[in-house]
Amino acid sequence: MPGKNDSPSEQESSPNWSAIDPKVTTLVNDIIARVADKWTLLILEALDENGVTRFKQLGRLVPGISQKMLTQTLRQMECDGLVLRTVYAEVPPRVEYQLTPLGESLGEAFCGVWKWAERHHAEIEAARKRFAEGQGKD
Repeated sequence: MPGKNDSPSEQESSPNWSAIDPKVTTLVNDIIARVADKWTLLILEALDENGVTRFKQLGRLVPGISQKMLTQTLRQMECDGLVLRTVYAEVPPRVEYQLTPLGESLGEAFCGVWKWAERHHAEIEAARKRFAEGQGKD
């Protein structure tokens, strides 16, 4: 959003917020809320690194996730078009998951956040420490 301290060139490159379709705004907020869920990001990363992956293997690749949460998260990712679920008519049934091109592109978009966090980890930790130390001085 353009601020009062933005230079004219920054204001020119900023979006016209009043011209943005409210449906797009709703979609962006919805996707950010879903992807901000730690399980979605971890599943996205596991599938990106391992390709086609069976359900049980995916559960092992995402430490700490319950079977229920893995199922719920995968269903939501499938609903959003991020994951392709393939069921093979075998006994016992075999189910595999893989990222769709849409899921791969989302992973690429959030890759920048991971890189930013790695690059600024020490600064963030130092700021948190300074903040915590200053809390007892009021």
